[in-house]
Amino acid sequence: MKLVFAWLLNALALLAVAYLVPGIHVATFPAALIVALVIALVNMLIRPILVILTLPITILTLGLFILVINGILFYAIAYLVSGFDVQTIGAGIIGALVYSVISWILSALLIKD
Repeated sequence: MKLVFAWLLNALALLAVAYLVPGIHVATFPAALIVALVIALVNMLIRPILVILTLPITILTLGLFILVINGILFYAIAYLVSGFDVQTIGAGIIGALVYSVISWILSALLIKD
């Protein structure tokens, strides 16, 4: 039950990102649910591989390149899911950062251990 509630919160966070960040659009709430699921799968399967492959540049940039990786993945997910649009990589980077913050705040406030 907690997993489903977290999924719904992430979809709401995605709708908030679409409202707050220009260049990011989510068509409907079901599209937001699908995008939240795809983001979770990409973060679980693809992101760790990219972090390991880009470890030297991540060390050189003192970890800031992780933001670029997150933004590129956020931007790439828009090509996978219809109803979700990210216009630029810059919007993807800002959107991924805002999505992480909003999702973290909602989870900290509403999900009890």
